[in-house]
Amino acid sequence: MSLDLAAPAEDTQAAEAQRPAGQQATVAIESLQPSDSPRAGGLNDEHAQILAELDSPLPPILVHRASMRVIDGMHRLRAARLRGDKNIEVEFFDGEAEDAFALAVKLNVVHGLPLSQAERTAAATRIVTARPHWSDRRIAANTGLAAGTVAAIRRRSTVQSEQLNARAGRDGRIRPLHAAEGRIRASQVIAAHPDASLREIAQRAGIATATAKDVRDRIRQGQDPVPQRTRAAVQLPAPRAAETPARPATGRATTRTSAAALSMILPNMSKDPSLRTEAGRMLLQLMNLHSIGDEAKWRRLAQSVPRHRAATLAQAARRCADHWLRLAHELEMRCS
Repeated sequence: MSLDLAAPAEDTQAAEAQRPAGQQATVAIESLQPSDSPRAGGLNDEHAQILAELDSPLPPILVHRASMRVIDGMHRLRAARLRGDKNIEVEFFDGEAEDAFALAVKLNVVHGLPLSQAERTAAATRIVTARPHWSDRRIAANTGLAAGTVAAIRRRSTVQSEQLNARAGRDGRIRPLHAAEGRIRASQVIAAHPDASLREIAQRAGIATATAKDVRDRIRQGQDPVPQRTRAAVQLPAPRAAETPARPATGRATTRTSAAALSMILPNMSKDPSLRTEAGRMLLQLMNLHSIGDEAKWRRLAQSVPRHRAATLAQAARRCADHWLRLAHELEMRCS
């Protein structure tokens, strides 16, 4: 419900850029419903009269098709009535009612009579309640407020939205609410699909490609995919024992590399000329055979063993584990 043609040319162009491309049609004025406007002051009759006296045709008004409610152009509608017109050109918007309201706010912000601070705050409060999955920046862009102001409105909101793990940004992409959650999902994608490209990892985890690269690099280095400062910021639990420093019998600390990291490191080690010896090849082959990081796979292996063979195979597994621990100890001693 803006001042329509009274806006400066650059503001009008900006508003047109914000309008969704929809179907245009001529409809009966009496079939239209008043705007669900963010404005508290109503129409400016003087401006509507100015529009009515113009010789040039007025641009189509924007209408929500489902409800026939005006989204943008109430002054033009009033002007058409003052002229005695029975019909008016409209452009249809297809979407939900709350999306139509958010669009009305956005169009009023970029052209016409400016919305007051109170009107923009009230609009943001309504959008936060109706669209809790929208990001603070997206709502801020619609209402002309700062993202920090929208965040404060969200915190004050009495409506307890579900604990959303992600929000939709201004570009429509879904992103994790906390960076740590996206990084954890990325590490899970890498563990399940070690050959996946960075783009694939980013898409599956809902994070930026640069973040996916950082997660993969950290895993390759045997580090936690979530930096300590990020983990502390969202109060995540400490990394699992399989990914945290452990202390062997020698009393010297060592780092246990995650399964995801091993699934990426071992194939690359086979390209190392220094390991292309008979012993090196044998060791890497044995490592590849035993580097099953998925707990579910180990569980399936255990469940596949007949009960009458379980005790014997358990002893053999412990014997193999002792041998691997002895090998690990020897290798760690060489690192010191």
